[in-house]
Amino acid sequence: MYFRGRSSRSLDPKGRLMLPPEFRESLAARGRACADPGVRSEAAPAPTEGEEVRFVITTYDGCLVAYPWADWEDLEQKFARLPNPSPKVRAFRRLFIGGAEVQTLDAQGRVRLSQDHRDYARLGKEVMVLGLINRFELWNPEALKATMDAQKLDDVTDELAASGIDFAL
Repeated sequence: MYFRGRSSRSLDPKGRLMLPPEFRESLAARGRACADPGVRSEAAPAPTEGEEVRFVITTYDGCLVAYPWADWEDLEQKFARLPNPSPKVRAFRRLFIGGAEVQTLDAQGRVRLSQDHRDYARLGKEVMVLGLINRFELWNPEALKATMDAQKLDDVTDELAASGIDFAL
């Protein structure tokens, strides 16, 4: 299952955010939490009712980015295999890996966002949840609008077609 679409959600005073039902289902379908963090999640069966599902939220591009556990483990392994990363890659790793927090959903399907994460993404009461296939982003709605307005997407279909993604508009 993939993460797709967007949904405006409310952050409660305790910093908890109710994820859209389809996002909760996708998190559950993409793997379950293992008791031993060293055990690969994709080797585990799908979660059963009431079983904890682990995922990671990190900082990037002015928003928060959430990855299912198995996808996050793959990213970490790729970063760990980098030989002699450049100063820019090391700085990026500090932001991206250093900003990561392991998360679970509570019984009501809410995630509790840390104050550091809320401050980084400038999240207030309203949060835009944006699905991006294998991950999702949490945005301040005004910041998302400003980011999208600043993008020049005129030639993106040509770039996508060159990458093998061709579609008629």
